[in-house]
Amino acid sequence: MLRPYIPVLILLAVSVVNAIFMVVLSTVLSPGKATKNKSAPYESGMVPLGGTRERFSVKFYVVAILFIVFDVETVFLLPWAVSARALGWHGFATAMIFVFILTVGLVYEWKKGALEWD
Repeated sequence: MLRPYIPVLILLAVSVVNAIFMVVLSTVLSPGKATKNKSAPYESGMVPLGGTRERFSVKFYVVAILFIVFDVETVFLLPWAVSARALGWHGFATAMIFVFILTVGLVYEWKKGALEWD
């Protein structure tokens, strides 16, 4: 009864052993001395300015959330585009309603100034 699950259990065991092996190997082989250069924060190769605990503007997070929302829109529209012919006019109308609602939201955010960097 458990015979079909034996390959899955073997794969799971090999994965766990491999993960433990990699962690132990990196601990053994990595140099343990912390130097000033290793402890410094990396900012695109530039000398760090200020502290590392600076506050970000709320607008940064708003733009990030908007970016995620419109990425999710793309995720929903790609499968629709692949099967657009099979869905017919009903599928087209539904997708256009979806795009219209998102466009109204984008225009609202634009008018509110959520996309401007001050």
